[in-house]
Amino acid sequence: MTMDVSYVARNVSLPDRFRDYAQEKFSKIEQLSTRAQGLEIKVTKQTNHRHSDEKLTVELTVHGKGKVIRAEAQADDKFAAFDLAFGKLLERLRRLRDRQKDRHQKRVSVADATAALPLVQPGQSLVEQVKADQAAENHAAEEESSEAPVQIRKKVFPARPVSVDDAVDAMELVGHDFYLFIDESTGRPSAVYRRKGWSYGVITLDADHPDAEVQEEDVHYRAATV
Repeated sequence: MTMDVSYVARNVSLPDRFRDYAQEKFSKIEQLSTRAQGLEIKVTKQTNHRHSDEKLTVELTVHGKGKVIRAEAQADDKFAAFDLAFGKLLERLRRLRDRQKDRHQKRVSVADATAALPLVQPGQSLVEQVKADQAAENHAAEEESSEAPVQIRKKVFPARPVSVDDAVDAMELVGHDFYLFIDESTGRPSAVYRRKGWSYGVITLDADHPDAEVQEEDVHYRAATV
């Protein structure tokens, strides 16, 4: 399958040499993800009036059936930023492929694994929505004076219960360090987070026993399917 590739440039030009350089690497994505349908390459030059340096950011987003995998990096030039982001993207694709290979008996689709992701506006990916919210917050923060009162922004996302394993998958697909979810086995709010190597942690809140001691146990990823 040939991926549809799109380029987005903000405050920077993308010469043919850069496009040719990027195109030489597309085959590696298709080798790791046969379901990849599209790739968006976004190059942004952030102009910071407070500092003389102007970093370039490259964001790579792979779109597939029911999934979005993303990576980004910054560097002094677009080629270096692309290489850094591309390396992160390949690592996430490898992790996804390896986890899928480990599911011997029960295979969970990426669509099911990401079912608990917050809903987004039609035509706008979750990554784009989150980045747009962050950009708006940063812009508003710059306009506020240093003496402004502390503000707390509250957001409520719709969610459906998922397993811990599916929450790990969803976290890896979007490249986050943690992921909030509702544990389908307990109905409790929980958060998975990345530790060293291939290990993960999960924190669960128990409002039914507020005075109980903290409980810990080690479990295996996809243990029930091995």
